[in-house]
Amino acid sequence: MNIEVHMSKSTQIIQEEQGDPGIRSATPQNITVVLPAFNEEVAIGSIVLLTKHYCDNVIVVDDGSSDRTAAIARRAGAHVIVHEANKGKGAALKTGFTAAADLGADVIVTMDSDGQHNPAEIPRLAAPIIDGTAEMVNGSRYLSHKDKNTPIYRRVGQTILDTATNMNSGLKITDSQSGFRAFAASTKDVFRFNARGMAIESEMLADAGRSGLRIKEVEIGVRYDVDGSTVSPIEHGLGVLVMILKDIEFNKPLYYFTVPGISLGLGGLYMGAHFLQIFVTGGGLQFGPTMLMVLFIIVGTFMALTGILLHSVSAITRETKAV
Repeated sequence: MNIEVHMSKSTQIIQEEQGDPGIRSATPQNITVVLPAFNEEVAIGSIVLLTKHYCDNVIVVDDGSSDRTAAIARRAGAHVIVHEANKGKGAALKTGFTAAADLGADVIVTMDSDGQHNPAEIPRLAAPIIDGTAEMVNGSRYLSHKDKNTPIYRRVGQTILDTATNMNSGLKITDSQSGFRAFAASTKDVFRFNARGMAIESEMLADAGRSGLRIKEVEIGVRYDVDGSTVSPIEHGLGVLVMILKDIEFNKPLYYFTVPGISLGLGGLYMGAHFLQIFVTGGGLQFGPTMLMVLFIIVGTFMALTGILLHSVSAITRETKAV
């Protein structure tokens, strides 16, 4: 019997991409691509048609579009789910992950629906999931530091967001804002899917890091000439950064409160030692700097203790959920 007949199309493509001549011993894997879409009628048809060559199912989640996104996606052959009102990218991905699991997906791939990502790279992202070396794969534009197409202002903002995301998640990711990713379907319940906008990318990394998922990065390309976002890069970056800081506040209070609090307290103590030295040598104390010293010590101590208290509460909450 020719076992290759029973293999999924996506598994064959992946092994051909890897140059493995022994494809007939591979285990079939269902790869389903989830495309969250909002007013993407211009690009969605071609993206679906191209993507179908590299996976078993394409799911388009139309998140309250006012154009023909859903109709065009259906004609192109996608499974289409429509949100009557715009709920945000997090909710769209949650809907897509649930639908992918219902379709029997083993690997779930997420892509932007505006044409920035190349569907031909899907096998590269899915391969580590299929061979069992990762449970989540992040497509990175910067893995080899070769992406010279990224505008400098985007790269500066990206560096800031990468640093904040890695601090929050405990990971070392080179492209925290990538929407081109692959997941083992078994991980779908790990993610909160709370963030409405592009902050969902950082939120998912934080969830993956805290859950201990095995994460790998692979290099991808990206097109910036098709970026149809209506939000300015600065507004987008600030929004994501605020979300990350809020997440750190609740999940890593030692970073958010205790570390800054200790810094303030030590600064106050240093000022106090300096003022004491001046006083002992016969100098006088100035009211303003002295009050500032007292304020640093009081506020720093309060922040440090608050962080420790919140950390303890968070640890108890996690243990309770685990039970």
